[in-house]
Amino acid sequence: MKLNTKYFGVIEYEAGDVLHFPNGLFGFEEEHNFLLLPFAGSEGSLLCFQSIQTEQLAFIAMNPFSLDPAYAPLLSEEELHLMGAARSEDLCYYVLCVVRDPIGNSTVNFKCPVVVNPDANCAAQLILDTDEYHMKHQLSEFQSEGAGVC
Repeated sequence: MKLNTKYFGVIEYEAGDVLHFPNGLFGFEEEHNFLLLPFAGSEGSLLCFQSIQTEQLAFIAMNPFSLDPAYAPLLSEEELHLMGAARSEDLCYYVLCVVRDPIGNSTVNFKCPVVVNPDANCAAQLILDTDEYHMKHQLSEFQSEGAGVC
């Protein structure tokens, strides 16, 4: 299938590439199907959630572990069940980024990660039950360190 995307032009994808968000993303509850597309040269740390339904709707996402290797999201039993996983470690995590100029003023949302079960092609944006993370962490807070990639 072909899709005209916001950042990558026309791309081809397979049905198995689509991530299904049963509840959509916060503020975009009607958008249920996205592709997760990496930006060239980012080594998986900078990505885009591209809507299948609305070609101009795309969210910049980052691998939180590339920013903070100590990031440790813990999901409740109910959230794990929703994601079809036995453990938090079995899932992939991404944080949405609001891009600003200068780039160091951009923010990432560590409190409400997008959680992906790659085995089931399902995803959800969840609110972590902790005060350790916030919805607006400036990129300038983080040092450039290596990290694990899902």
